[in-house]
Amino acid sequence: MMVEVLNGATIFPPPIWMMRQAGRYLPEYRAMRQEAGSFLDLCYNPDFAVEVTLQPIRRFGFDASILFSDILVVPHALGRDLRFEEGRGPLMTPMALEDIDRLDPSGFHEHLAPVYETVSRLRSALPSETTLIGFCGAPWTLATYMIAGHGTPDQAPARLFSHRHPEAFSRLLALLADHSAEYLCRQIEAGADVVQIFDSWAGVLDEISFERWCVEPVARIVRQIRLRHPNVPIIGFPKGAGSLYSTYRERTGVTGLGLDWSVPLSQAVDLQRDGAVQGNLDPMRLVAGGAALQEGVSLILDRLRHGPHVFNLGHGITPQTPIEHVQAMVDQVRSGRGS
Repeated sequence: MMVEVLNGATIFPPPIWMMRQAGRYLPEYRAMRQEAGSFLDLCYNPDFAVEVTLQPIRRFGFDASILFSDILVVPHALGRDLRFEEGRGPLMTPMALEDIDRLDPSGFHEHLAPVYETVSRLRSALPSETTLIGFCGAPWTLATYMIAGHGTPDQAPARLFSHRHPEAFSRLLALLADHSAEYLCRQIEAGADVVQIFDSWAGVLDEISFERWCVEPVARIVRQIRLRHPNVPIIGFPKGAGSLYSTYRERTGVTGLGLDWSVPLSQAVDLQRDGAVQGNLDPMRLVAGGAALQEGVSLILDRLRHGPHVFNLGHGITPQTPIEHVQAMVDQVRSGRGS
Protein backbone atom coordinates (compact mmCIF):
# COMPACT_ATOMS: atom_id res chain seq x y z
CA MET A 1 0.00 0.00 0.00
CA MET A 2 2.78 2.45 0.85
CA VAL A 3 4.48 2.04 -2.53
CA GLU A 4 1.19 2.77 -4.28
CA VAL A 5 0.71 5.94 -2.22
CA LEU A 6 4.24 7.13 -2.92
CA ASN A 7 3.52 6.61 -6.61
CA GLY A 8 0.51 8.92 -6.37
CA ALA A 9 -2.45 6.83 -5.20
CA THR A 10 -4.85 8.28 -2.63
CA ILE A 11 -5.69 5.60 -0.05
CA PHE A 12 -7.67 6.25 3.11
CA PRO A 13 -6.98 5.44 5.88
CA PRO A 14 -3.35 6.10 4.91
CA PRO A 15 -0.46 3.72 5.50
CA ILE A 16 1.38 4.40 8.75
CA TRP A 17 4.87 3.96 10.15
CA MET A 18 7.11 5.99 12.47
CA MET A 19 10.62 7.31 12.17
CA ARG A 20 12.78 5.62 14.86
CA GLN A 21 9.98 3.11 15.40
CA ALA A 22 12.61 0.60 16.56
CA GLY A 23 14.08 2.35 19.55
CA ARG A 24 14.35 3.17 23.21
CA TYR A 25 10.63 3.59 23.88
CA LEU A 26 10.35 -0.23 23.59
CA PRO A 27 11.48 -2.38 26.54
CA GLU A 28 12.44 -5.22 24.20
CA TYR A 29 14.73 -2.82 22.30
CA ARG A 30 16.43 -1.71 25.52
CA ALA A 31 17.01 -5.35 26.48
CA MET A 32 18.51 -6.12 23.06
CA ARG A 33 20.69 -2.99 23.21
CA GLN A 34 22.10 -4.15 26.54
CA GLU A 35 22.76 -7.62 25.17
CA ALA A 36 24.53 -6.22 22.09
CA GLY A 37 27.02 -4.29 24.20
CA SER A 38 27.25 -1.17 22.05
CA PHE A 39 25.10 0.73 19.61
CA LEU A 40 27.40 -0.02 16.69
CA ASP A 41 27.32 -3.74 17.54
CA LEU A 42 23.55 -3.46 17.34
CA CYS A 43 23.83 -1.87 13.88
CA TYR A 44 26.48 -4.19 12.44
CA ASN A 45 25.25 -7.53 13.81
CA PRO A 46 22.46 -8.80 11.51
CA ASP A 47 20.99 -11.00 14.26
CA PHE A 48 20.47 -7.99 16.51
CA ALA A 49 19.55 -5.55 13.72
CA VAL A 50 16.90 -7.85 12.26
CA GLU A 51 15.37 -8.49 15.66
CA VAL A 52 15.05 -4.84 16.67
CA THR A 53 13.67 -3.92 13.23
CA LEU A 54 10.94 -6.53 13.62
CA GLN A 55 9.98 -5.59 17.18
CA PRO A 56 7.64 -2.68 16.33
CA ILE A 57 6.09 -4.65 13.47
CA ARG A 58 5.13 -7.40 15.90
CA ARG A 59 3.66 -4.91 18.35
CA PHE A 60 1.83 -2.51 16.07
CA GLY A 61 1.66 -4.05 12.59
CA PHE A 62 2.95 -0.90 10.89
CA ASP A 63 2.56 -0.79 7.13
CA ALA A 64 6.30 -0.23 6.70
CA SER A 65 9.44 -1.42 8.40
CA ILE A 66 12.61 0.67 8.27
CA LEU A 67 16.02 -0.91 8.46
CA PHE A 68 17.65 -0.49 11.86
CA SER A 69 21.01 1.23 11.36
CA ASP A 70 22.47 4.73 11.65
CA ILE A 71 23.20 7.43 9.09
CA LEU A 72 26.85 7.66 10.22
CA VAL A 73 27.79 4.17 9.04
CA VAL A 74 28.60 5.81 5.67
CA PRO A 75 31.43 8.05 6.95
CA HIS A 76 32.49 5.17 9.20
CA ALA A 77 32.81 2.98 6.08
CA LEU A 78 34.93 5.72 4.49
CA GLY A 79 37.49 5.44 7.27
CA ARG A 80 36.31 7.98 9.85
CA ASP A 81 36.25 6.89 13.47
CA LEU A 82 32.86 6.66 15.17
CA ARG A 83 31.63 5.88 18.66
CA PHE A 84 28.42 6.45 20.60
CA GLU A 85 28.36 7.62 24.20
CA GLU A 86 25.30 7.49 26.43
CA GLY A 87 23.91 10.97 26.85
CA ARG A 88 26.19 12.46 24.16
CA GLY A 89 25.25 10.56 21.02
CA PRO A 90 27.66 10.03 18.12
CA LEU A 91 31.24 11.22 18.45
CA MET A 92 33.90 11.45 15.73
CA THR A 93 37.29 13.08 15.38
CA PRO A 94 36.57 16.49 13.82
CA MET A 95 37.59 16.57 10.16
CA ALA A 96 40.25 19.03 8.99
CA LEU A 97 40.59 20.34 5.45
CA GLU A 98 43.36 17.90 4.56
CA ASP A 99 41.30 14.94 5.81
CA ILE A 100 38.85 15.18 2.91
CA ASP A 101 41.34 13.75 0.44
CA ARG A 102 42.32 11.04 2.91
CA LEU A 103 38.90 9.40 2.97
CA ASP A 104 39.32 5.79 1.93
CA PRO A 105 36.45 4.13 0.02
CA SER A 106 38.39 0.95 -0.78
CA GLY A 107 36.63 -1.22 1.79
CA PHE A 108 33.27 0.57 1.68
CA HIS A 109 30.99 -2.31 0.74
CA GLU A 110 32.88 -4.87 2.81
CA HIS A 111 32.38 -2.64 5.85
CA LEU A 112 28.65 -2.35 5.11
CA ALA A 113 28.11 -6.01 4.18
CA PRO A 114 26.31 -6.71 7.51
CA VAL A 115 23.79 -3.98 6.65
CA TYR A 116 23.06 -5.55 3.28
CA GLU A 117 22.66 -8.94 4.97
CA THR A 118 20.23 -7.38 7.45
CA VAL A 119 18.11 -5.98 4.60
CA SER A 120 18.04 -9.33 2.82
CA ARG A 121 17.02 -11.20 5.97
CA LEU A 122 14.37 -8.63 6.77
CA ARG A 123 12.76 -8.96 3.37
CA SER A 124 12.47 -12.71 3.97
CA ALA A 125 11.16 -12.30 7.52
CA LEU A 126 8.62 -9.51 6.96
CA PRO A 127 5.06 -10.10 5.76
CA SER A 128 4.87 -9.58 2.00
CA GLU A 129 2.46 -6.65 2.46
CA THR A 130 4.89 -4.77 4.75
CA THR A 131 7.02 -2.25 2.85
CA LEU A 132 10.73 -2.43 3.68
CA ILE A 133 12.46 0.95 3.78
CA GLY A 134 16.20 1.41 3.38
CA PHE A 135 17.82 4.72 4.16
CA CYS A 136 20.88 6.92 4.33
CA GLY A 137 21.79 10.34 5.65
CA ALA A 138 21.99 13.20 3.18
CA PRO A 139 25.51 14.44 2.41
CA TRP A 140 25.00 17.80 4.15
CA THR A 141 23.83 16.19 7.39
CA LEU A 142 26.64 13.62 7.31
CA ALA A 143 29.16 16.41 6.75
CA THR A 144 27.90 18.37 9.76
CA TYR A 145 28.87 15.51 12.06
CA MET A 146 32.13 14.86 10.24
CA ILE A 147 33.28 18.48 10.47
CA ALA A 148 32.25 19.16 14.08
CA GLY A 149 32.79 15.64 15.39
CA HIS A 150 29.41 15.72 17.15
CA GLY A 151 25.98 17.26 16.86
CA THR A 152 25.68 21.02 17.44
CA PRO A 153 22.59 23.23 17.81
CA ASP A 154 23.02 25.18 14.56
CA GLN A 155 25.83 23.30 12.78
CA ALA A 156 27.99 26.43 12.76
CA PRO A 157 31.25 24.47 12.27
CA ALA A 158 30.06 22.93 8.98
CA ARG A 159 28.48 26.17 7.79
CA LEU A 160 31.68 28.07 8.45
CA PHE A 161 33.78 25.36 6.81
CA SER A 162 31.56 25.44 3.70
CA HIS A 163 31.96 29.24 3.39
CA ARG A 164 35.72 29.18 3.92
CA HIS A 165 36.46 26.14 1.76
CA PRO A 166 33.62 25.80 -0.77
CA GLU A 167 35.57 23.79 -3.35
CA ALA A 168 36.83 21.27 -0.81
CA PHE A 169 33.41 21.06 0.80
CA SER A 170 31.85 20.43 -2.59
CA ARG A 171 34.29 17.55 -3.15
CA LEU A 172 33.34 16.09 0.22
CA LEU A 173 29.62 16.23 -0.51
CA ALA A 174 30.07 14.77 -3.99
CA LEU A 175 32.01 11.84 -2.55
CA LEU A 176 29.35 11.32 0.13
CA ALA A 177 26.58 11.54 -2.49
CA ASP A 178 28.18 8.98 -4.78
CA HIS A 179 28.80 6.47 -2.01
CA SER A 180 25.38 7.07 -0.47
CA ALA A 181 23.77 6.37 -3.85
CA GLU A 182 25.72 3.14 -4.13
CA TYR A 183 24.77 2.26 -0.55
CA LEU A 184 21.07 2.77 -1.29
CA CYS A 185 21.27 0.81 -4.53
CA ARG A 186 22.81 -2.10 -2.65
CA GLN A 187 19.97 -1.93 -0.12
CA ILE A 188 17.44 -2.01 -2.95
CA GLU A 189 19.19 -4.99 -4.51
CA ALA A 190 19.07 -6.73 -1.11
CA GLY A 191 15.30 -6.24 -0.88
CA ALA A 192 14.37 -2.67 0.10
CA ASP A 193 11.12 -1.53 -1.56
CA VAL A 194 11.58 2.18 -0.79
CA VAL A 195 14.52 4.33 0.31
CA GLN A 196 14.55 7.49 2.39
CA ILE A 197 17.21 10.21 2.53
CA PHE A 198 17.38 11.96 5.90
CA ASP A 199 18.60 15.57 5.82
CA SER A 200 18.05 16.32 9.49
CA TRP A 201 19.95 19.63 9.41
CA ALA A 202 18.64 21.12 6.15
CA GLY A 203 16.81 23.80 8.10
CA VAL A 204 19.97 25.64 9.25
CA LEU A 205 21.03 26.62 5.72
CA ASP A 206 20.41 29.94 3.98
CA GLU A 207 18.79 29.84 0.54
CA ILE A 208 22.04 29.79 -1.46
CA SER A 209 23.57 27.11 0.74
CA PHE A 210 20.34 25.08 0.72
CA GLU A 211 20.54 24.82 -3.06
CA ARG A 212 24.25 24.04 -3.07
CA TRP A 213 24.63 21.72 -0.08
CA CYS A 214 21.17 20.19 0.35
CA VAL A 215 19.45 20.11 -3.06
CA GLU A 216 22.35 19.44 -5.43
CA PRO A 217 23.89 16.47 -3.53
CA VAL A 218 20.49 14.82 -3.03
CA ALA A 219 19.66 15.33 -6.72
CA ARG A 220 22.97 13.62 -7.50
CA ILE A 221 21.93 10.63 -5.37
CA VAL A 222 18.48 10.46 -6.94
CA ARG A 223 19.87 10.52 -10.50
CA GLN A 224 22.18 7.62 -9.77
CA ILE A 225 19.46 5.52 -8.16
CA ARG A 226 17.06 6.20 -11.04
CA LEU A 227 19.61 4.91 -13.56
CA ARG A 228 19.66 1.51 -11.87
CA HIS A 229 16.27 1.33 -10.15
CA PRO A 230 13.89 3.70 -11.94
CA ASN A 231 10.74 2.38 -10.28
CA VAL A 232 11.83 2.46 -6.63
CA PRO A 233 10.23 5.35 -4.70
CA ILE A 234 12.61 7.74 -2.95
CA ILE A 235 11.50 9.82 0.05
CA GLY A 236 13.40 13.00 0.86
CA PHE A 237 13.18 14.45 4.37
CA PRO A 238 14.80 17.92 4.49
CA LYS A 239 13.81 18.72 8.06
CA GLY A 240 13.20 22.41 8.64
CA ALA A 241 13.14 23.34 4.95
CA GLY A 242 10.04 25.48 5.43
CA SER A 243 9.12 27.42 2.29
CA LEU A 244 11.86 25.60 0.36
CA TYR A 245 10.12 22.21 0.47
CA SER A 246 8.59 22.66 -3.00
CA THR A 247 11.96 23.72 -4.44
CA TYR A 248 13.50 20.64 -2.87
CA ARG A 249 11.05 18.24 -4.49
CA GLU A 250 11.22 19.93 -7.89
CA ARG A 251 15.01 20.06 -8.06
CA THR A 252 15.93 16.78 -6.39
CA GLY A 253 13.36 14.59 -8.13
CA VAL A 254 12.38 12.69 -4.98
CA THR A 255 9.11 10.77 -5.14
CA GLY A 256 7.77 11.65 -1.71
CA LEU A 257 8.36 14.47 0.76
CA GLY A 258 8.80 13.87 4.48
CA LEU A 259 7.39 16.89 6.35
CA ASP A 260 8.48 18.00 9.81
CA TRP A 261 5.83 19.00 12.35
CA SER A 262 6.31 22.75 11.76
CA VAL A 263 4.96 22.53 8.19
CA PRO A 264 1.42 24.02 8.10
CA LEU A 265 -1.15 21.58 6.77
CA SER A 266 -2.24 24.20 4.23
CA GLN A 267 1.29 24.00 2.79
CA ALA A 268 1.18 20.20 3.00
CA VAL A 269 -2.02 20.19 0.91
CA ASP A 270 -0.30 22.36 -1.72
CA LEU A 271 2.71 20.04 -1.76
CA GLN A 272 0.38 17.04 -2.16
CA ARG A 273 -0.68 18.33 -5.55
CA ASP A 274 2.75 17.43 -6.91
CA GLY A 275 3.09 14.07 -5.18
CA ALA A 276 2.96 12.15 -1.94
CA VAL A 277 3.73 13.70 1.41
CA GLN A 278 4.68 11.93 4.62
CA GLY A 279 4.15 13.11 8.18
CA ASN A 280 3.78 15.20 10.16
CA LEU A 281 2.52 14.70 13.74
CA ASP A 282 4.47 16.53 16.44
CA PRO A 283 6.26 13.78 18.44
CA MET A 284 5.37 15.68 21.64
CA ARG A 285 1.68 15.11 20.96
CA LEU A 286 2.47 11.41 20.95
CA VAL A 287 4.23 11.77 24.30
CA ALA A 288 1.31 13.75 25.76
CA GLY A 289 -1.41 11.40 24.50
CA GLY A 290 -5.08 12.02 25.21
CA ALA A 291 -6.81 15.01 23.65
CA ALA A 292 -3.58 16.50 22.30
CA LEU A 293 -2.81 13.32 20.37
CA GLN A 294 -6.36 12.84 19.12
CA GLU A 295 -6.53 16.46 17.95
CA GLY A 296 -3.25 16.25 16.07
CA VAL A 297 -4.10 12.97 14.35
CA SER A 298 -7.61 14.15 13.46
CA LEU A 299 -6.42 17.34 11.84
CA ILE A 300 -3.83 15.56 9.71
CA LEU A 301 -6.32 12.90 8.61
CA ASP A 302 -8.95 15.52 7.76
CA ARG A 303 -6.66 17.82 5.80
CA LEU A 304 -4.55 15.27 3.91
CA ARG A 305 -7.11 12.57 3.15
CA HIS A 306 -7.79 13.80 -0.39
CA GLY A 307 -4.29 13.22 -1.73
CA PRO A 308 -1.40 10.75 -1.46
CA HIS A 309 -0.31 10.66 2.19
CA VAL A 310 1.78 8.38 4.40
CA PHE A 311 1.01 9.00 8.08
CA ASN A 312 4.13 9.52 10.19
CA LEU A 313 5.61 11.76 12.83
CA GLY A 314 7.31 15.02 11.96
CA HIS A 315 10.55 13.61 13.37
CA GLY A 316 11.60 10.49 15.27
CA ILE A 317 9.68 9.09 18.22
CA THR A 318 11.27 10.07 21.55
CA PRO A 319 12.35 7.54 24.23
CA GLN A 320 9.85 8.77 26.85
CA THR A 321 6.82 8.01 24.64
CA PRO A 322 4.33 5.66 26.35
CA ILE A 323 3.68 2.53 24.31
CA GLU A 324 -0.07 2.83 24.87
CA HIS A 325 0.00 6.22 23.13
CA VAL A 326 1.56 4.65 20.05
CA GLN A 327 -1.18 2.04 20.01
CA ALA A 328 -3.84 4.74 20.38
CA MET A 329 -2.37 6.65 17.42
CA VAL A 330 -2.25 3.53 15.26
CA ASP A 331 -5.85 2.66 16.17
CA GLN A 332 -7.07 6.17 15.35
CA VAL A 333 -5.29 6.30 12.02
CA ARG A 334 -6.46 2.82 11.05
CA SER A 335 -10.06 3.75 11.90
CA GLY A 336 -9.81 6.91 9.81
CA ARG A 337 -11.28 8.95 12.65
CA GLY A 338 -10.93 12.63 11.91
CA SER A 339 -12.94 15.39 13.50
